[in-house]
Amino acid sequence: MKSEARAVVIGGGVVGVSTLYHLAKKGWSDVVLLERKELTSGSTWHAAGLLPLFNMSYSVGQIHKYSVRFYQELQEETGMNVGFTRCSNIRLARTKDRWDEYMYYAGIAETIGVPYRLLTPEEVREVWPLCETEGLLGAIQHPDDGYIQPADLTQALAKGARDKGATIYRNTAVMALEQQGDGKWLVKTDKGDILAEHVVSATGNFARKTGEMVGLDVPVIPVEHQYIVTEPHPAIVERKKQGLPEMGVLRESDSSWYMREENGGLLLGPYEAGAPCCYVDGPSDDSEYELFQEDLDRLMPHVETAIERVPAFGEVGIKQIYNGAIAYTPDGSPIIGPAPGLKNFWLNEGHSFGVTAAGGAGWQLAEWIVEGEPSIDMMGVDPRRFGPYATEGYLREKNEEAYANVFTMHYPDEERAAARPLKTTPCYGRMKERGAVFGSVYGWERPNWFAPEGYAVPEEALGVGADVITKHNHAPPLEDGRIVEKWSFRRSNYFEHVGNEVRNVHENVGLLDMSAFAKIEVSGPGARLWLDSIFANRIPKKRGRVALCHLLTKNGGVRSEFTVYEWAPGRFYLVSAGGFEAHDHDVLARLLPADGSVVLRPLTEQYGVFVLAGPKSRDVLKKLTHTPLSNADFPWLSGRKISLGHATAHALRVNFVGELGWELHHPIAMQNVLFDMLMEAGAQFGIRPFGIRAMTAMAIEKSYRLIPRELSIEYTAWESGLDRFVHPDKGDFIGREALLRQREDGLRWNYVTLEVHDVTDADARGSEAIYRDGKLVGRATHGGYGWRVGKSLALAMVRPEHAAEGTRLEIKILGRMHPATVIAESPFDPDNEALRADG
Repeated sequence: MKSEARAVVIGGGVVGVSTLYHLAKKGWSDVVLLERKELTSGSTWHAAGLLPLFNMSYSVGQIHKYSVRFYQELQEETGMNVGFTRCSNIRLARTKDRWDEYMYYAGIAETIGVPYRLLTPEEVREVWPLCETEGLLGAIQHPDDGYIQPADLTQALAKGARDKGATIYRNTAVMALEQQGDGKWLVKTDKGDILAEHVVSATGNFARKTGEMVGLDVPVIPVEHQYIVTEPHPAIVERKKQGLPEMGVLRESDSSWYMREENGGLLLGPYEAGAPCCYVDGPSDDSEYELFQEDLDRLMPHVETAIERVPAFGEVGIKQIYNGAIAYTPDGSPIIGPAPGLKNFWLNEGHSFGVTAAGGAGWQLAEWIVEGEPSIDMMGVDPRRFGPYATEGYLREKNEEAYANVFTMHYPDEERAAARPLKTTPCYGRMKERGAVFGSVYGWERPNWFAPEGYAVPEEALGVGADVITKHNHAPPLEDGRIVEKWSFRRSNYFEHVGNEVRNVHENVGLLDMSAFAKIEVSGPGARLWLDSIFANRIPKKRGRVALCHLLTKNGGVRSEFTVYEWAPGRFYLVSAGGFEAHDHDVLARLLPADGSVVLRPLTEQYGVFVLAGPKSRDVLKKLTHTPLSNADFPWLSGRKISLGHATAHALRVNFVGELGWELHHPIAMQNVLFDMLMEAGAQFGIRPFGIRAMTAMAIEKSYRLIPRELSIEYTAWESGLDRFVHPDKGDFIGREALLRQREDGLRWNYVTLEVHDVTDADARGSEAIYRDGKLVGRATHGGYGWRVGKSLALAMVRPEHAAEGTRLEIKILGRMHPATVIAESPFDPDNEALRADG
């Protein structure tokens, strides 16, 4: 056995072997894979082998696209049959919402280059003659889709890896992982030890056990998944005799199952509610090719709908029921990337569609390890999107929920209910009393919008067909039984109420709870110089000034965004997006100088944040503080500690809504006192709380950028229009050289704001395809209705030749083309007169 390696991959399933292959393909031949039993002996062996290109995530969609192409190339490269059957995939739609979902997904498909077809019910019958089409609205088909034999694929990956110099040790169990003083990892096995620069955990059902070895609480717990294989059916056998093509993988999303041919019979895989978590503490050490006892009763509702849709399924006997573990995460997407807090320890875990994702996940993780960066934006699968709150009890609830919702509609405004509330700010109850409809980010509850007293969605507006299993189109009822929010891809019931919140902020004053912001203090004798060396913007020299600073990648893309404020001499208060707390703080920690001259202190749970915004916000604060608030005394983009009644806060004159206002960063223990004082002082000025959706609508009117939408590692800072926040002349910083090169080479993309015309009930949301004369020229990153300007707006990245103001383009929203015009940035208040208003 080797005693040293560049990288060690733990886990011999399809994900681990793909990672090994791609590391070797990148030129790292000195890489080793360790498998405790035989290759594919975990979840890979019992996987159904489907290759669904359909995915609502931009990151995962790119990964799946690569895999489907790569597996065909792998067969040619290795000469081994991977068992790829390219028979297409057909997703049926029985409801208007489902069709909207498919149309929304079509935008993702078009922008990442995945071909698809839309089918009428008659065309469905042509390609799937055993399918009854009554009640169907249509279907979406991926002609390049199909299924593969997981074991054959894994063996081909293993051969390809070995051919490139990689080594695989089977029947070799990892007993311990220890990081040495020089940063290298000592991998202890029952066959000897290996010293490695990098370790990749791709251990599937064992992910939490592997994590325990290095002190990680990996947010993965498997869920039991069952599928049924039938005896051969005469009609299918006869089709094969006639040489007819195999019918595609059929998915009735509204009944939550998939079906395909299998050895002359049929294979049915439901995703049922009530499927339990398993292997919570990990499988036993001798686990191999393991299955659980089947539970047919749990499957029967899906079996019945399958027989209605495909009567042939009920005409043959059951050959076998498989019930095996599939790894899940709280949001159903895998975790691919660096483990938080550890150097050179990588995770490729939580793959609920592991066969589909294995190729792309191995490709991107290998790029990340070898090149230092992936080439596609991986924020949707980054392990650091979860935090310490994602412990066992939370994972049990969320992972079972994620499994049950595989086929439910994935609405852009959906907020899933399991394991909530978890983290609440002190003012949670006060917001709830005022009608807050909450969403969740990084475990925190925060108001999305506010429902009027006694409001309820009319029952008739919630209707879903009685024969549809996935009746999942609204938030759970409140304690009194009222349903206040219906989810949709279109303007939904809360649309007008959000508009009222915007109107009140614009005309009077509003209060927003943004306590979920990630917060950290940077201090020490080297703090200023260090911050200046990593950020593209200048660190303000004058204490009390506020700057928006971006941490870039070495290629000039945008990794993170921070508000920076020196709140005490040599002590800098940094604020970033709440959803990226673990990511942003881990990124900063990895960049710290080794001499101890800079210290990081997380502060998120110690400080709450209220945003007080609107033309009367200064009037409210004047009633509570003696601090002068005029422009001369308290200019825009400045901050200071002030007294507010008998409470205190650091008031920063910034906000994300584009109105006069302050962010009030206060000790969390004072939050309710401060809330009550602000509401009392603001009563005469029409103060009302507002939510995240109103904030977002106003931010779009200001063309404000968000990670990972307009700000991404895939777009450089120049392409995202961050010119005023980037200063190459200030000295070296991360990404500077790449930006200087791009100034010479030219941009690939331009960030633009679009006015979308002829909109009635569906605004852009992000991921919509943008065209010029029938040619794809860009993609929307965000969108919505601008209440203050009275226009439907979209933010987008387009090719530079189409970015000039006044350019006429087209944007496809839910399958319908809309004319769109490039307009000037910040359609509301382009000169920032509201933000800078004096008084």
